[in-house]
Amino acid sequence: MPATEYQGSFLGRISIRRSQVVSMDGHHEQELEDLDLFQRNIADRFSELLPSPPPPPPPPDGGDGDSSASASADVTFLSVAWLRKLLDVFLCCEAEFKAFLIMGRERDPSVITKPPLDRLLPELLDRAVKALDVCNAVMNGVDAVRHCQKLSEIAVAALEQQPIGEGQARRAKKALGSMMAVLAAEDKESSSHRSTERTWSFGRRGGSAGTNKDRSAAAQFRTLSWGVSKNWSASKQIQAMSANLVVPRGAEASGLALPVYIMGAITVFVMSALVAAIPCQERSGLAMHLQVPKQFAWAQSMTALQEKIGEEWKRKEKRGTAGLMEEVQRMERLGQALAEFADSFQFPSEGERTEEAAARAAELAETCRRMEEGLVPLQMQIREVFHRIVRSRSEVLDVLVQAGKLSAPTM
Repeated sequence: MPATEYQGSFLGRISIRRSQVVSMDGHHEQELEDLDLFQRNIADRFSELLPSPPPPPPPPDGGDGDSSASASADVTFLSVAWLRKLLDVFLCCEAEFKAFLIMGRERDPSVITKPPLDRLLPELLDRAVKALDVCNAVMNGVDAVRHCQKLSEIAVAALEQQPIGEGQARRAKKALGSMMAVLAAEDKESSSHRSTERTWSFGRRGGSAGTNKDRSAAAQFRTLSWGVSKNWSASKQIQAMSANLVVPRGAEASGLALPVYIMGAITVFVMSALVAAIPCQERSGLAMHLQVPKQFAWAQSMTALQEKIGEEWKRKEKRGTAGLMEEVQRMERLGQALAEFADSFQFPSEGERTEEAAARAAELAETCRRMEEGLVPLQMQIREVFHRIVRSRSEVLDVLVQAGKLSAPTM
């Protein structure tokens, strides 16, 4: 069943519950039943985000075998399409969580003013504000990626000319140099000596590359697009979001404290995945492992996703890439190779090297096409997540105000 159908089923069930008159004896049992459904929906959705295993070998008789595949089979892990699917999951979970919280409030409005919710809900609101900062930073990161995509398209257009002349090679070299500079500027870790040497090595080998202009252009783009403080750190923001995220124990584990914890864990995971995938300010030391108890139905899939992203992150730190997004890594790798070709280009070029460059240019063109199709919808989803968090935070504040009025002593 698709995620939207899960959501509709859950929200419809909540609506029916609210319209029914239930006894106090049945209240707790129904709440546990709804909580179990909420968690099973989360488990199903996160399972669909897991990378698909490699297809089994064909049977000996030469048949096609089992052609069925999971919902994630056509979506490359950490690609633009995968990130969009991740945000869809977040939006569905958030809608169900809010319905669950409101349902609990309408059954007993005063419960949210008592422990532990009197502490957990303010923490939830604070975590929401931090998530908004992450959304802002990620939006700027997507802007940078789109800018790099346009620069890559300029390089591709130059290298597609036949035959390639010195003018086309210079144009491609300039565009690719600017593209690499923007990626380095958006990833503050890349300002280290190791990453700078890697990024600009093709220019140094040529001995005459105009890297100062490229760096200046990257700095100007960063100045115009950046929307958070220069001291802001994505990794520290994620750490702050997870600092007070504590698993409910005892009687709290069967009440509203549990869905508050679950939504907090989902928010931290989704925001950390976005920060890891998309070029973002200061991500060094990004923690990708949120401790989730194994008894939860959704723990296995979330833990597996965290471990997979963590593995990619360790490889990223060794390579110095700007982000884990599959298209960004491909664009950076191809851009580096094509820049080296353009930097050492001599007319007339050798046939084998020209064919190799043409193949890489075609691959970069396909990557740019995928980014053109996916980045704008991704930005729209991030914006939707931002506004959803703002709206939900406001609604929770209203609930707290109303509950406070009901629990206030009358004169």
